Order: sequence, then C-alpha cells, then structure tokens
Amino acid sequence: MTEPAPADSLDRRRFLSALAAGPAAAAPKGERPNIILCMADDLGWGDTGFNGNTVIRTPHLDSMAAAGIRFSHFYAGGPVCSPTRGTCLTGRHYFRYGVTHANEGMLPKQEITLATLLKPLGYSTGHFGKWHLGTLTRDIKDGRRGGPGNPFYMPPWEHGFDVCFSTEQQVPTWNPMENQAFPTRYWEGPGQSASSNLEGDDSRVIMDRVLPFIRNAVKKTQPFLAVVWFHAPHQQVVAGPRYRALYAKYDEGRQHYYGCITAMDEQIGRLRQELRRLGIAENTQFWFASDNGPEGMTGEEGTNRGSTGGLRGRKRSLFSGGVNVPALLEWPGRIQAGRRVDAACSTLDYLPTIREITGARLPGRPRPIDGISLRPLLEGKEFGRPAPLCFRYVEPRKAMHDAPTVAMVEGRFKLLTHFSEGGEEDLLFDLSTDRGESENVLRRYPEAAASMKKRLREWVESCKASHSGADYDEPFTPLEPFPLLTGSWPDKA
Repeated sequence: MTEPAPADSLDRRRFLSALAAGPAAAAPKGERPNIILCMADDLGWGDTGFNGNTVIRTPHLDSMAAAGIRFSHFYAGGPVCSPTRGTCLTGRHYFRYGVTHANEGMLPKQEITLATLLKPLGYSTGHFGKWHLGTLTRDIKDGRRGGPGNPFYMPPWEHGFDVCFSTEQQVPTWNPMENQAFPTRYWEGPGQSASSNLEGDDSRVIMDRVLPFIRNAVKKTQPFLAVVWFHAPHQQVVAGPRYRALYAKYDEGRQHYYGCITAMDEQIGRLRQELRRLGIAENTQFWFASDNGPEGMTGEEGTNRGSTGGLRGRKRSLFSGGVNVPALLEWPGRIQAGRRVDAACSTLDYLPTIREITGARLPGRPRPIDGISLRPLLEGKEFGRPAPLCFRYVEPRKAMHDAPTVAMVEGRFKLLTHFSEGGEEDLLFDLSTDRGESENVLRRYPEAAASMKKRLREWVESCKASHSGADYDEPFTPLEPFPLLTGSWPDKA
C-alpha cells in the first residue's frame, strides 16, 4: 500500500523557492508590535503544567497558555543549545553558517538577525541571558572559549543589540557567579562586565535587567525587541531554599530541578505583570519556548529530572523528545485565547513571522530562509505548513538516543535517515497517530518516504552552498568544514 506525499508537500521547484526570502508583505500602518522572545534552557516538553505536568509548579506559564496559543508540535531548530539560538535570530538552519553544535563556531557577521532587521524600523533591541553564539571578550579568559587570541569573538552587540546583559555559556541557576564549571561573566558591552546584583536566583538576576530596558523603551515611545534567554534548567541546576522547600518530599536532585523551573516561571509572571502595568500587553508579542529537550541524565545521582511527556529521545536526539518543545504565544486582543495549535511550527519561524507583520526588509542579496511566516495562523486562518521542517545533527549513536542524523517533518509524516546506500536505518513515523515514534510505517508509505528523502538531500546541498558563502555579498571563511553525509553515525565525537 502506498500513499502520495502529504497535500501540503512541495515539488522541487516550490520547495527551493520557499527557501528563498521573497519580498515581505507591507504591514498595516503602525503595525510595530513589541517583541519578546523568552527561552528556557533544556526544558522538556513535559516539564510544564500547560503540557500536563502535575508536579512542577508553573502557574504563570499556565496562565499565559490560557490567555494565548499553546503549540503542541512546536520544534526547536536543533536538539542542542547554540544551533537553536541561531535559528531564533536568523530564520535559517545552523548548518548554513557553521554553528552545528554547542560551543562550536560563531554566528557570522554576515548573518541578518532580528535585531538588525528591526533597528531600521525604530526598535530598541536588547539581549539578556545566555548568548552561546560566539565569545564576548578578547581581553580576559571567559568560559570555555573566550579570551586573548580566540577566533570566536562575536557578541550580541555585534549583531544589532543596543543593550546587553549576556553570558557566553551556561551559569549556575542560583548564585550564577559562584561555583562555575567554566568561569564566565555577565557582559554588558565591550570590556564591561556586571559587578552587582548577581546573587540569588539567576532568572531573577536576568529579569532585573529586562524590566528597566522595557520601561526605558516605553518612556521613549519606542517599540522594542527583548531576547530573554534564561539558563534554567540547564546544568548546573541549583534552586534556592524557598524553591526547594516547595518540593521537600522529593529527592535533592528533583528539588533543585523543579525549584529552578518554578523560579523561572515566577519571573515570567513579573514580566507579564509589568507589561500590563505599562499598558503595552496588547501591543506585545510574547513568545516562550525551550531550546531543546531535557538533558539525558535521569538517574538518582543526577540533578536533571526533565520530562519529555512520553516523547522518544532527549536532548541531542532528532526524535521528538529532543526537538519537540513546550511553546506559547501571548498577544492579548490579537490572537484567540486558549487556542491549541497542532500544526508544525518552529523557532525558525520567528524571523519570517515578525518580518511579515512589521514589513521589515531583508537587506542584501536574497538568501534561503528555512522558516515560514505564521501570520495566517495567528490571524486564525486555516493553516497548513507550506514548507517542510528539516533537521540535521551529527553525534555518535548513543548521544543521539539512536536517532539518525537527518530528519524532515512534513504534514503528518516524519522521516529520519543517514542517506546510507541501502537505507536500512530509514524511519518514517505518522505523527498524527504516533507521537511517541514507536512504529516505523516506511513500508506502508514508501512513495511518501522517497519523496521526502529526495527533497531532504536537496536541502542538505542547499545548506552546503550557504556554508561555502553563496548567500553573502562579502567573502566568508567558515571556521568549521561542512560535515559531509556519511551514511552512518560518527564513531566518536
């Protein structure tokens, strides 16, 4: 039995044209909403109340879900931190510009970010929390890679952000400047590191910088872009005494993990309250998501207790547990409250959506954009994703929880492959009936699988061309070679 590719699939010409950024539709006069992109770090799909968790207290996120849209099939751009962060800002897959793993490469200066896109429209732009797309100093040792002579220097202020309170990598989620595995600082600009108000809950430390930025923009009657990337609940997972006490009946690891999520949720509540106090909630798009699935350490000796909500795989895997993440959008008066969206959406879609709504123009030569605009969906129109979602991540088999290294989500189907000669590892899942990815239906739908696999290979070739500098007006020398298709997992990292 065979079935044609899903109704919203694209032939080769339409697929490749969908990758290219065409002209944005003009926004209505005055359509300059404030934009907030909040992101948790290693938060699992099942770690929030709005996705069914009955233990971890997330009342403010749950209230946000009730007031806005809850996405059931929202995908992080990648299964680890740095790659997804790049997709949030560019709308482009990370294999196009060489940020293929955490602590690898940097976001090239030639990439167009949301901040550089919105600044010509009068936006004030701020980045707060974890950056992880390049080092922040060449002056002193900082984190894993920062310091004199490093080639990875690419801080947020080089990508259009006016105000920064940023770390290059993870910090402890309580007393963030203490007991660090890789000593790093919060940086506010070139050579300027923060020295005060750095104690206690790290999510609160971050939010204490976000709120003044927003107030200042409102005072100046400027629209704003606030990118708020929390560290919770990434290792080193530490919760303060008050938050641990909420989970006193659980073991110490769970107290810390659950507690730091509740602490982060509390800061989401502060932010929502401030938007209403300032009278700007109805003109603010407030997005929330996670950068990937939960960390893989789940034993009694570990501090990570993240839940995938029954999805297969975890962080570093292209199974849904690694990339299908909790996600929300609140925009009072502009989107239907309490709505659940089952269509596939992604962090790749932030830039195209915001670009179309604001009427922003992409400068320079046309370049492939992997995300799509969700504006029709936000307006309540019937929505079928017009282009597939493609994934690639290359790690040893165990690290990837047995998931192959290339994947595509299109309509009801998800294909995973290595492009090996015989295709023995190929997997096809019907996500409409099998969210847990337990039954390989490839033999039932071979034509759909073959069509998806063909277009996946074309997409990989498109990424390879981008990586060689084809999208840029100026020369580009990637820091890392483009990983070629090998037909299998690598033997070692």
